[in-house]
Amino acid sequence: MESILEVKNVIKQYGDYTALNNVTLNVPKGSIYGLLGPNGAGKTSLIRIINQITLPDSGEIYLDGEKLSPKHISHIGYMPEERGLYKSMKVGEQALYLAQLKGLSKSEAKKQLEYWFEELDIKGWWNKKIQELSKGMAQKIQFVVTVLHQPKLLILDEPFSGFDPVNANIIKDEIMQLRDKGTTIIFSTHRMESVEDMCDHIALIHKSNKLIEGKLHDVKRQYRSNTFQVGIVPASLEGLLAGINTRYQTTQANFKTLDDELKLEVQLPENSTSRELLEYLMQQGNVTYFVEKIPSVNDIFIQTVSQK
Repeated sequence: MESILEVKNVIKQYGDYTALNNVTLNVPKGSIYGLLGPNGAGKTSLIRIINQITLPDSGEIYLDGEKLSPKHISHIGYMPEERGLYKSMKVGEQALYLAQLKGLSKSEAKKQLEYWFEELDIKGWWNKKIQELSKGMAQKIQFVVTVLHQPKLLILDEPFSGFDPVNANIIKDEIMQLRDKGTTIIFSTHRMESVEDMCDHIALIHKSNKLIEGKLHDVKRQYRSNTFQVGIVPASLEGLLAGINTRYQTTQANFKTLDDELKLEVQLPENSTSRELLEYLMQQGNVTYFVEKIPSVNDIFIQTVSQK
């Protein structure tokens, strides 16, 4: 898949501290790319370099096949976690000003703002000052001024911070629509459920190093453990436990169902199949639940970070 952003062997140091250690990433065009990592991992340093707020000590970055340069600023939209709106300015005045900084004419900026204010149902906010808005309302304005110049690459740092669930879903839908129209999105967040729902690709940075990168389903495949969650009403509890523990490695499970059954996690040995397990369980009682335990992004995140 063709990349819109290529980060090649980037190193960034602040005195004796290494923020990025020879980091290489490839962000595919038209994807939602999850940039993950604990606090202090190096994510913000990388984002600042992509936005040309700071420069790398070594390494190169390419945007759409061209070496990153000041002319590419107009092709990037960036919504930082710490928002940057002027609290005493009116919403409409400020949005027009920021749009023109991104290269839009005043007439084109008004056209785009009319669309977004209608789309997000915020037409009545034009003459309000930012300081008069709630955090969630201000977040909507920040989102609008980030996307209205129709950037090729959109970088969102904790975009759902401050939103209630309803408005978070509204912004999520807008992000997905932008992706469907061809915008590439780098999505930096600690909300792993958002990564599960939205991201096509992920990268994990920890202690300045890239540890994981790839398609989300490929990464999950690498971390699968052949473990199945089982719910069963056994004909004989003692007989089931005595037999299954001689064949498989089992632990108690706590997944949620509507039935009152025995819940187990069963890990298959290499020479065993899920069909064999299911057939054995069906001989022991009424199987009410049987599903492979696919590792979540949160599971992968915790497992990978804790090992380093």
